[in-house]
Amino acid sequence: MSLLEVKNLQVSFATPEGEVHAVNGIDFAVSTGETLAIVGESGSGKSQLVMAIMGLLAQNGRASGQALFKGEDLLQKTPRELNKVRGSQIAMIFQDPMTSLNPYLTVEQQMTEVVMYHQKLGRHEAFEHAVEMLRAVRIPDAEERIHEYPHEYSGGMRQRVMIAMSLLCEPDLLIADEPTTALDVTVQAQITYLIGELRKKTRMAMILITHDLAVVAGISDRILVMYAGQMVESGTVEDIFYRAHHPYTRGLLASVPRLDRDASDDLQAIPGNPPNLLALPGGCCFRDRCTQAQEICSQPPPMWRDERGHRSRCVLEMPDGRVENDSAGEAGSAAEESAP
Repeated sequence: MSLLEVKNLQVSFATPEGEVHAVNGIDFAVSTGETLAIVGESGSGKSQLVMAIMGLLAQNGRASGQALFKGEDLLQKTPRELNKVRGSQIAMIFQDPMTSLNPYLTVEQQMTEVVMYHQKLGRHEAFEHAVEMLRAVRIPDAEERIHEYPHEYSGGMRQRVMIAMSLLCEPDLLIADEPTTALDVTVQAQITYLIGELRKKTRMAMILITHDLAVVAGISDRILVMYAGQMVESGTVEDIFYRAHHPYTRGLLASVPRLDRDASDDLQAIPGNPPNLLALPGGCCFRDRCTQAQEICSQPPPMWRDERGHRSRCVLEMPDGRVENDSAGEAGSAAEESAP
């Protein structure tokens, strides 16, 4: 059985302008020890997808479908029940560590509170455990620096503190939402490497949310590509990087700088803008930006799957050995194929 299995997840928000459809029928699964990367442009629904799973949607948000964690549906749990899961069994690293950490509390207070609540440790034991985790994420002079406030840390150090906090209770699943967005390239590489190493040691599963395909290449097992709230393609890292079917995925790959590309070659940008989520177009949601769009694209495209389990939602890029509309068994079969 998969650690996490998401079925037909839909997320919408009630606004004065109308209902915003942020996530539209997503299916996927994550197994123990596996890393799933969810990529796409800003506004594609990546963050709201995991916020729904964690029960952290804004008050005007509504989620439907299923998010089965160890067989139990997280979407049906009360806030009190979710509090017992969040931080202990499922942990999350948020995009901005400066706003995620409480500026009025020391790092010690924020870290020890987590293990004292979830693991019922005494204050001294909690302090020792917190220092140990800060050392694990390579915070220098951890015994001294744990007494400092978040503003006394650099951006990269604050992100390391967030990683340490998320791992305090040795969760089964770690969700990292754009963990390197606000960091410079050197620190990004350090944080990405650190997350990968910690995942290998702990055997926890991980969902990595990012808009940067270059970040996921070295630490992910599978990639799910989102556009306008839909999954448009999913497969192994090799499938996505070397056998991408969907024009949107190919556009993302073409916009990433590569060392093997001629210096005179210009980076290719995807034309146009993502659709308005208040009024999604009929048919393929990518057709207005697609250079290959045809009349048939005005109809909703089916989800196709090849013999390796590589999936793509594009009628123009149908793989050989395809199976049409394989949505019912999508989450389960993906987990079986990728299980370590």
